[in-house]
Amino acid sequence: MLKSKIKTGVLATSVTGMAVSMIIFPQESLDASIRGLNMWWEIVFPSLLPFFVVSELLIGFGVVKFIGVLLEPLMRPLFRVPGVGGFVWAMSMASGTPSGAKLTARLRKDGQITKIEAERLVSFTNASSPIFIFGAVAVGFFHNAQLGVLLAIAHYLGIITVGLAMRFYGKNEVPKAQDKKKRITIGDAFAALHNSRIKDDRPVGQLLGDAVMSSIQTLLMIGGFIIIFSVINKLLYLLGATAFLASFIEYLLSLIGLDRTLSMATISGLFEITMGSQMASQVQDVTLLHQAIITSFFLGFSGFSIQAQVASLLSQTDIRFQPFFFARILHGLTAGIYALLLWEPIYLRLLQNEQPSNAMPVMNRIYEEGTKLADFHFSITQVGPLITIGFLCLYIFIYYKRITNK
Repeated sequence: MLKSKIKTGVLATSVTGMAVSMIIFPQESLDASIRGLNMWWEIVFPSLLPFFVVSELLIGFGVVKFIGVLLEPLMRPLFRVPGVGGFVWAMSMASGTPSGAKLTARLRKDGQITKIEAERLVSFTNASSPIFIFGAVAVGFFHNAQLGVLLAIAHYLGIITVGLAMRFYGKNEVPKAQDKKKRITIGDAFAALHNSRIKDDRPVGQLLGDAVMSSIQTLLMIGGFIIIFSVINKLLYLLGATAFLASFIEYLLSLIGLDRTLSMATISGLFEITMGSQMASQVQDVTLLHQAIITSFFLGFSGFSIQAQVASLLSQTDIRFQPFFFARILHGLTAGIYALLLWEPIYLRLLQNEQPSNAMPVMNRIYEEGTKLADFHFSITQVGPLITIGFLCLYIFIYYKRITNK
């Protein structure tokens, strides 16, 4: 009872303090809000919407069930999750956060995975997309496409490590009965696809409309979190809380051998990946290795902003948030360690000039691919607002039609 009252007091005081701070700093709060809004409608909405809609359609048509049956022999022994986890894993790495949480929550609602399996799955399907790592971070912030290779390898190796570690989570739980002796065939997969499609008896038009509605509702929620955490980050800086925390962060960085001047970037990165990565790239008189390590940590930890988005998605199910939060700490630490271990063999020897001349075309191709991803990331920011406005209008139209037809 006392713990609950303390929690209530802390939450009420925090929200009140935030409201008062917004009144004291109205212009700064507005600027931070606009920054978060621009990020959402220029990049987040147009880049995630297609993946969300297609994912909903694939689930509705039974394709995910088909993939799940085929991937069961791989995903079950490695990560102790059903084969459908392979679909969630692939989509999360292609589209970025928080698509893994959305798809996991959807599979849990449909009863395709158990609670423990969902908590394992969501822990290692929280990935940054290659477009973000190469286009925004490596080329956009560091102007170094080769660094994107190191960051991507460290990030995805960290995800695999988290998945292998989380397979031991809930090991005392009673597992679902599995037929280990039966050999899975393509016919079994097609049968599962057909049965899943028959079970979901919605017409194609309704299925498409539901996919658009569900995806846009999720993205509206994500946009709200991006805006509010942008404002919170700015207010903490204005109130001096960031500077107060900086001394503690400096001590932690010195303990692990990183440059203390990265403390302000670390605090920003704990709240939001993009801002933290940008600030890390702008720190003067610090080695690129230290910048790469701390940026890898940001990408793995994901920031409180994305974690709040995931918590909101998981709250619609019985999936607990605590395992996901533990996995984010583990992912951040392992990604940073991988960046340190791979710095010399991957970045210095393979990607830089300390290599034989016959390896230069590989480096050039990596730079070219990184530049293409950066160009694609830039093009999204140009046409993103038009895509966002167009689909918001479509959302309003579908919503209006459904209201009037009831």
